[in-house]
Amino acid sequence: MLDTLMLSRIQFAANISFHILFPTITIALGWMLVFFKFRYNRTGEQIWLDTYYFWVKVFALTFALGVVSGITMSFQFGTNWPGFMEKVGNIAGPLLGYEVMTAFFMEATFLGIMLFGKNRVPNWVHTLATLLVAIGTTISAFWILVLNSWMHTPTGFEIIDGVVHPTSWFEVIFNPSMPYRLSHMLLASGLTASFLIAGISAYQKLKSPTSGVSDKPLKVGITAAAILIPLQVLVGDMHGLNTLEHQPQKIAAMEGVWETEQGAPLLLFAVPNEETRSNDFEVGIPNLASLILTHKLDGEIKGLESFEYHPPVKPLFFGFRIMVGVGVLMLVVSWFTAYRVWRNQPMPKWHLMGLVAMTFSGWVATLSGWYVTEIGRQPWLVQGVLKTADAVTPVASSHVGITLTIYLTLYVVLMVAYIRTLFFLAKKRLPEYQSDNHAQPNKEVNA
Repeated sequence: MLDTLMLSRIQFAANISFHILFPTITIALGWMLVFFKFRYNRTGEQIWLDTYYFWVKVFALTFALGVVSGITMSFQFGTNWPGFMEKVGNIAGPLLGYEVMTAFFMEATFLGIMLFGKNRVPNWVHTLATLLVAIGTTISAFWILVLNSWMHTPTGFEIIDGVVHPTSWFEVIFNPSMPYRLSHMLLASGLTASFLIAGISAYQKLKSPTSGVSDKPLKVGITAAAILIPLQVLVGDMHGLNTLEHQPQKIAAMEGVWETEQGAPLLLFAVPNEETRSNDFEVGIPNLASLILTHKLDGEIKGLESFEYHPPVKPLFFGFRIMVGVGVLMLVVSWFTAYRVWRNQPMPKWHLMGLVAMTFSGWVATLSGWYVTEIGRQPWLVQGVLKTADAVTPVASSHVGITLTIYLTLYVVLMVAYIRTLFFLAKKRLPEYQSDNHAQPNKEVNA
């Protein structure tokens, strides 16, 4: 029987895993909506407005699930992790409050105008509402990433009578890892939304090859992905260097480095063995890990044996490789598709089916990267300040097990309903356009 600590960790992981899927879409999708609306305002082409209103519906559905799952997640600070707020509530509380005051109210208010303001407010007001919602989603991400980054690289505080108090809000907010985590997450959101748009558009093209309804959004989605993926590689490298400086034990686990090495190999595959403190079935490229992380062929990487505490190795080792593997696949698919789209080459059925299969690839990369980040902080809840075991609730494990079962059941049902609804909307929205996508007379979107 799992104890309360492990069950609470699994429950919070399930909550955050479900929740993060939806903001990862809405953060970037808000800006995609701004682009669609600006293109309509500039060209007057009805397809841009129809595209906008279809994706507004997707945005609203995704936003609603993100809000609901976010509320249940925040409850767990009190039910499962009371020691967290008791210890660091003077910092976590205000940061979460800033997110609500500066972002959530703005998103919720102007989303109503986006959804129901058509023909009720001037077009410029409707466009402004779209822009403010996009800004709101980004501000929301900023405050959440500030808190999460501070938990990894805490600065600007002092401990009085066992309780954390801020000494500099500037240092709290702009802690050493915040710029890298924020940039990495925003780009991840951009890629997630881009492949969602491309995948749904490819699905529409398969359902109605001659309608032309999906041509423009497919081109936008795949072009955005092709631009963002190399930026993500660059930011990811910078984030890795920052992690090496502030959380070297996490890097050691990700790379499977047990003993301090100079010229460490980049392991393409291995099976970390915590009992023997070594790797089985290693396949690696000599010196490449040191070159990537230190920019020197003989650069030193500290091994796990150098640290008093280090995270579990297997989840980080395999999670990191899943994230990178999906990222490479996204790079290949986006560049290959962008080449064909911009050269106006026909899209064969196998290519469109491949894009449909990649619809939620951003979720896979985001979740695997998130697991690497959060598991990599263990055994700390706040690095060097508060251990996870010291913050857990004293509630009996059976009670946590019951709520965990309810959460998992509900999340499975909601996820199936969400995905089915997306593709249902995609099938319903099939107005006819000329293949060259010239402007069409106004028509109601039949989504």
